Amino acid sequence: MAHHNNLAILVGGGPAPGINSVIGAATIRARLEEINVIGLRDGFEWIMQGDIDHVIPLTIDAVSRIHFRGGSHIGISRANPTANPMHLENAVISLLRLNVTQLITIGGDDTAFSAMKLEERAAGRIRVVHVPKTIDNDLDLPPYVDTFGYQTARHFGAEIVKNLMVDARTTSRWYFVIAMGRKAGHLALGIGKAAGATLTLTSEEFPKPIRVQAIVDSLAGAIIKRLSYGRPDGVGIIAEGVVLDVAPEDLEGLREVERDPHGHLRIGEVNIGEILKAQVAARLGAFGIKTTVAAKNIGYELRCADPIPFDMEYTRDLGYCAAKYLVAGGNAAMISIQGGHFVPVPFGQMIDSETGRTRIRLVDVTSTRYAIARRYMIRLRRDDFEDSLELAKLAATAHVSPDQFRREFEYLMAAEPPPLAMDELGERVPIPDGAETRRRGPG
Repeated sequence: MAHHNNLAILVGGGPAPGINSVIGAATIRARLEEINVIGLRDGFEWIMQGDIDHVIPLTIDAVSRIHFRGGSHIGISRANPTANPMHLENAVISLLRLNVTQLITIGGDDTAFSAMKLEERAAGRIRVVHVPKTIDNDLDLPPYVDTFGYQTARHFGAEIVKNLMVDARTTSRWYFVIAMGRKAGHLALGIGKAAGATLTLTSEEFPKPIRVQAIVDSLAGAIIKRLSYGRPDGVGIIAEGVVLDVAPEDLEGLREVERDPHGHLRIGEVNIGEILKAQVAARLGAFGIKTTVAAKNIGYELRCADPIPFDMEYTRDLGYCAAKYLVAGGNAAMISIQGGHFVPVPFGQMIDSETGRTRIRLVDVTSTRYAIARRYMIRLRRDDFEDSLELAKLAATAHVSPDQFRREFEYLMAAEPPPLAMDELGERVPIPDGAETRRRGPG
């Protein structure tokens, strides 16, 4: 490692399918330019402590076929060098001791922030680019640009939910599936929409702070509506990030939950599935309705899956562009492919001026894509309360009067998006309340 123009690669955050494709493509491109490439083991973990022993040389022979596999060839960690100025300085000095003048970081919003801060601290001594990675799909890219790993995670998530739907119908039970997505509900919505789950709940659809009762009633209402059609089964998908926006007093013990090095709640330790299972059972029990519910978390099964061809190709493009951009003298940018073209996104454009952190892309609940997702869910809707026959049917299923059913559940309609309609040019047009035809199945 005596070469004075080394390129280093590290991976931070959680795993995502396609990491190895980025590493492989970037290494091959750099080696063809006769630049030495090293992999930094376990993200920032060691270099932020001044330890330069946990590195491995990356060669074309070593990486030429790793793009087929999930996981990370050089490990991963959530170590945060920005929490302590000394750690950030150690990281810079460690890279300089390794003769590194170019760095590729692969990760989500936290790793992007760390990359930006490291580039600032290096003050021109190290050029840095970041490759966006997260199955949460929540980095601030244009709406049509996914973060790598998302499509693979959605693919395998939809397969799991498809099987759960068959099991639910076979055994006459419900599943509450908690899908990964710390800040945004893209993965939950993508899985739910692709698989045709009964309904999907994300943080973005609820007023803040979210009350657990609203989540419970959304699920209980869907179960009641499904029962009114003669179906005692279903699958509800809930984005795990709803925990972050729930009023803290609504989740017993939430304050005692451990946080990661970036200060985020370790959501996996908040068993939101079991909490919702118990509270929905109690809510339905008050109406004399008994149903079997099983809670299941999915996410860890998806993060290290072998990438599907979409993510394999996409990530090889990203890795190539990351190395090529650095070789050409590029610096301080997030690497993206938009409309088939390489587009560097300057680090400065990634920061939210209010929070000082990297911006997050949330589910756009005003979009046509989301509106269609809602139309295919079976859940209580505004027109259920406007149709006296439908309201009577729902009330009878819940063993209450229509007026009482209205008092119990109609408040949820305040957050329901407006109906979706288009003119002959495909433009969305407003529809008067109640004008959309009610449909008793998906829709």
